[in-house]
Amino acid sequence: MFYIFARAVLRIFYRIFYPLQLRGSEHVPNEGPVLLCSNHISLLDPPAIGIYLKRKVSFFAKEELFKVPLLGAAIRRLGAIPVKRGAADRKALSATLQVLEKGGVVGIFPEGTRAKSGQVEAGKKGAAFFALRSQATVIPVGIRGPYKLFRKTTITYGPPIELSSYRNGKSAAAVTDEISDLIMEHIRRLV
Repeated sequence: MFYIFARAVLRIFYRIFYPLQLRGSEHVPNEGPVLLCSNHISLLDPPAIGIYLKRKVSFFAKEELFKVPLLGAAIRRLGAIPVKRGAADRKALSATLQVLEKGGVVGIFPEGTRAKSGQVEAGKKGAAFFALRSQATVIPVGIRGPYKLFRKTTITYGPPIELSSYRNGKSAAAVTDEISDLIMEHIRRLV
């Protein structure tokens, strides 16, 4: 219930202050594990990507945010996954795979942080790792901004990225870089 309430409040907030133009949301499956892979330009990105979808979306949030009294409680109830930045965080990896194994939706920013340049940067290996380990449908998402008060920002959901040739027998280590590059190329096309 908290997620539904928060989503409704955020829809009003975005509608008034940062109107979103959505394209391609029909590409997001109504069931089964989904990995939403997006470029990252602002702190406003996670809600913008998820609030108009029919499904709950869990995002990574840096561990420090969970220690902020009200914010920490809120993002925990929204399904955020705490992650230690700058280190291999096994708890975050495990929590993400659990969400996907239960058929949930995880939003991830493969660049690892906001791109200050406004350009889509190179992706890290995390999104490719989750795509291989979970068998999730991978949906690229392109955010075209910047966010400006009362001006539209475009969120485009692309068609699923075909990964079956990578999932058939090859070792994950051998294809992770290729998959990461492929995901980032799809995101660039949407931006």
